[in-house]
Amino acid sequence: MNGTMNRISFFLLVCSLAFSCQVDRGTISQTTSGTPAATTTQAVTFRNPVMPGDYADPSVVRVGKDYWATATSSEWAPLFPILHSTNLVDWETVGHVFPDKSPGWAEAHFWAPEISYDNGKYYIYYTAKKKGGNLCVGVASATKATGPYTDHGPLVCQEVGSIDGFPIRDEKGELYLIWKEDGNSVGKPTPLWGQRMNEGRTALTGEKFELFRNEKGTWEGGLVEGPALVKRNGYYYLFYAGDACCGRACTYGVGVARAKDLRGPWEKDPKNPIMKKNETWACPGHGTVVTDEKGRDFFLYHAYSANATVYPGRQGLLDEVIWGTDGWPTFQGNAPSVTALAPYRTNAKDELDIRDEFTTRQLAPTWQWFVEQQPKYTLQSGQGGRLVLQASPEKVGTVLGKRTVEADYTATAALHQRQLGSGVAAGLAAIGDPRNAVGVWVQNQEISLWSVKDGKETVHAKVAAPPADLLYFKLTTTKGDQLRFAWSTDGSTWTPLQEGNPINGDFLPPWDRGVRVGLLAKGPQGATAAYEWFRLEH
Repeated sequence: MNGTMNRISFFLLVCSLAFSCQVDRGTISQTTSGTPAATTTQAVTFRNPVMPGDYADPSVVRVGKDYWATATSSEWAPLFPILHSTNLVDWETVGHVFPDKSPGWAEAHFWAPEISYDNGKYYIYYTAKKKGGNLCVGVASATKATGPYTDHGPLVCQEVGSIDGFPIRDEKGELYLIWKEDGNSVGKPTPLWGQRMNEGRTALTGEKFELFRNEKGTWEGGLVEGPALVKRNGYYYLFYAGDACCGRACTYGVGVARAKDLRGPWEKDPKNPIMKKNETWACPGHGTVVTDEKGRDFFLYHAYSANATVYPGRQGLLDEVIWGTDGWPTFQGNAPSVTALAPYRTNAKDELDIRDEFTTRQLAPTWQWFVEQQPKYTLQSGQGGRLVLQASPEKVGTVLGKRTVEADYTATAALHQRQLGSGVAAGLAAIGDPRNAVGVWVQNQEISLWSVKDGKETVHAKVAAPPADLLYFKLTTTKGDQLRFAWSTDGSTWTPLQEGNPINGDFLPPWDRGVRVGLLAKGPQGATAAYEWFRLEH
């Protein structure tokens, strides 16, 4: 980031001498009458998304001059990324709440973490499915935003499920948890509940009370969820999401309600929804409000790219909250912005492409794997770098994946074929979950193009592998679901593995997450595959 900041400074200097200039991540514009004494104005803008890729249900808190955020993991580990920024636009993953394993009480559906800071500690309120039970709201704490976090277990587990926990102190300083009862999972309404919480965050106390619920026949449809509260001018304002969150048929939008007391009565804004889709972004919702050092409020939330649809998942967007003279909040255009004024001076455009040569001692924190299958690997930083990934006999083997951020991308990898043991398959794939993937690998001197759909494997093509040590694989994806594969012995001359139509991968992304692309190793326990490098280009 220091390099990009230097580029921004350079452009500012140029702008002071010229009529105008532009930087892609931050657009710096300047007007002048053409005379040396002219008055100039300067604005810095940014382009959404600020968190490209699958960062659903984002939450953010400011502590001093630092912003810390987290987001849904679903079934991809490590769980709940911790992201850092100093300007709300340029984000870097710096850790995870649960970097090594899941909390002992939970087994799946790691959704909607809410990050907060209170009395010198960071708290993450998160949703997870209890082992043998339903969805619960749990909490973990740490003295540093990056952890390590101590899990305190579940706080509330209702019969139909409890999700989307949000903490707030009332005017007396008493601590409360606000959450959603997941009634829509069984065709029932979805009340938002509140209840006192002890200072240790280990239990709720007293009686719960209802704030409000979804109203039939309105834009809210089957649910309200994702509560996020702020205090302003004697009111509690509760931002929330309504209707269907996810997938191609989503209808999400953002609403707001207010009350002078947490226990109500709550009044919903008659102009709801205050944010809905436009031609660029679909199904916006489930975010939190953060106040910057100047007192401005910003909403960090998620939406689907209308161009890339569901394939990269729900991406993190930012928009300023505009407070009207009537006391109600709005957003410019009542829809997600494409380009907007930045809260602070921002860096140059995010580098979306990835080049991993495996020359470091640890994998980059943006690599992911299945929750139920933590991979074993070693990094050999000498001789140009190498990743040695231990195989597993699972359907698609051991997986290390990266988020995709657009519908069109190319992934390539270099594999040491001669180091593969008998029966070991290694290669490259686009992955939805453990039962849905499309990929290419080499096994026993044969290159195979295959797909796994609902756990059923199909081999689409098979050719003899050349005797080369380094074998290169390439995946080219267009429109998010049209997949073509090729192989090479030199990384420049490619042999396609299919003729005619590409493989249709529209079945890959589950309803609550986006497609990953990455490396595989399938075979007997203890066997390994060695990769020289991995690249992902958009």
